[in-house]
Amino acid sequence: MSVPAQDNRRPTRPEPRPGVMAISAYVPGKSHVEGVEKVYKLSSNETPIGPSPLAVAAYQAAGANLQDYPDGSATVLREAIGKATGINPARIICGAGSDELLNLIAHTYVGAGDEAIFSAHGFLVYKIATLSAGGTPIATPETEGLVADVDAMLAAVTPRTKLVFLANPNNPTGTYLPFEEVRRLHAELPPHVLLVLDAAYSEYVRRNDYEAGLELALTAENVIMTRTFSKIHGLAALRIGWAVGSEAVIDALNRVRGPFNMNAPAIAAGAAAILDTAHMETAVAHNDQWLSWLTAEIGALGLKVTPSVGNFLLIHFPETAGRTAPEADAFLNRRGIVLRQVRAYGLPHALRMTVGSEEANRLVVQALSDFLAGAAQ
Repeated sequence: MSVPAQDNRRPTRPEPRPGVMAISAYVPGKSHVEGVEKVYKLSSNETPIGPSPLAVAAYQAAGANLQDYPDGSATVLREAIGKATGINPARIICGAGSDELLNLIAHTYVGAGDEAIFSAHGFLVYKIATLSAGGTPIATPETEGLVADVDAMLAAVTPRTKLVFLANPNNPTGTYLPFEEVRRLHAELPPHVLLVLDAAYSEYVRRNDYEAGLELALTAENVIMTRTFSKIHGLAALRIGWAVGSEAVIDALNRVRGPFNMNAPAIAAGAAAILDTAHMETAVAHNDQWLSWLTAEIGALGLKVTPSVGNFLLIHFPETAGRTAPEADAFLNRRGIVLRQVRAYGLPHALRMTVGSEEANRLVVQALSDFLAGAAQ
């Protein structure tokens, strides 16, 4: 009996579907430096204020019942968000951070051959979520000030467009679109295109022409706004996010969402945190003080800083040898200061810095001054 010739075209191991291996995995901000005992982590936009004591107490209390499944609808959390914002809880969906919700949106509305649009320096998860859903990511140019360009986004819309992601404010640039521009973007989109307003840093913004997008998400059929508890609320470790949109959009997402996508301690802590307005005001006041101070002090060193409305700032470095962003990063690391390289965002000559504690902020300015002084010698 003859043995069939081996078909060399057949895979010899399980293969991911087409497109998966084209994804560049998301790399979080670095949190330690080899050989350095004390590290000031300013790479992940975490609040130096920490979480609300009420949230910590709720988290600890939930630990007494870890044998029970969590509420699959996160009812307590959705009701607390509704109480704090005036939103009908039925219009709210919660997830394991806004990252999960962004991925849910992509997997619900994007398939093979579909496109999703975002600005050139937009949050990396938009591209990852689109590719993982089998779609094609479309990055559009920004203005010279690193602000999303509404006209460029609209020009990129085709019959294949299903989503437009807009981070407002944007990470990592810290820039924002005035809400009249957001409304113009929405008004000129085809009704079948879903506008995703990522408002992760909205609580920090103090501009009269800014809105997070809540009203638009509640009144338009093709808008959804996402928010997070990782930033102002200081609950990044628990992974809590929420979104609000039309009944039809929320219903579709709930059909894709996992049945227990949030854990019970996170639900309890989030519900307590969003009602602690005093704690949020403390965090905002700290950020207002030190964001402006850092912008002025770093600018005075001769480094360009993109004006930011978030809890971070983008610092630009020369391309001159001895003064580059990677060299500055290495110098800062040796002093235990960790900022975020943003080469993956198409910004190889910049570093993103989180607004930290007073101690950390002053150390960064001194270290940058020493770095530049050494480079000038």
